[in-house]
Amino acid sequence: MELKDTIEKMTSGNYKERMQAEYHQLRIRYYKLRDYCSRIEAAELTGQEGPEHDCPLHLLKKQLRFMGQYLHVLEVRGKIENVDLR
Repeated sequence: MELKDTIEKMTSGNYKERMQAEYHQLRIRYYKLRDYCSRIEAAELTGQEGPEHDCPLHLLKKQLRFMGQYLHVLEVRGKIENVDLR
């Protein structure tokens, strides 16, 4: 799934569909940021050239941690409100 695949549900009048889209968008962004951080960290550990970044890795990892917590909140809320987030 890509971000563009979530547009229809994001604009839905149904809050459960919007929640599904929000969850999928966040998952997409979370895994892209996680991969980016991993590539930066691997480059630093091996001395190889990694992806360009202006932001310090520790701040990117902090953002990643908060995004993970947000994903968890949406997953718990989905269980409570019977919203299928798969």
